[in-house]
Amino acid sequence: MKYILTTLLVLASCGVARAEQVQDHLKTVIIKKPYTVEVCQDRSNGSSDLENFITGAIIGGAFGNNVPGEKNGGAIGGMLGGILNAERNKGVTCRVETRYNEETKTIYSHSTVTFTYEGRTYNLRFKK
Repeated sequence: MKYILTTLLVLASCGVARAEQVQDHLKTVIIKKPYTVEVCQDRSNGSSDLENFITGAIIGGAFGNNVPGEKNGGAIGGMLGGILNAERNKGVTCRVETRYNEETKTIYSHSTVTFTYEGRTYNLRFKK
């Protein structure tokens, strides 16, 4: 800004410089305002906890029996599979999500001054 004013003063003192137009330019910005919501989901599959445990135990036991060099791998896999499947299929699970409201706003961007000096037209960009 200081440079632009100095340039205009120098040009004005050297000869006739005529400002023809000063114009403000605006821009549109999007402002995102965050808010949180709790999202809940029914994850039950219609089976009881015991049925889900047994299904997971069978699958986990089959995987556990195929671990090479592991004694009682089927039992460990069955327990873990049963517990995980029963937990995974519990009723309602909730989590908090962040969402955003968007608001558009028009704000000042910059200004330009157009002037003619010694037959040439100049266009300077500046901020107020």
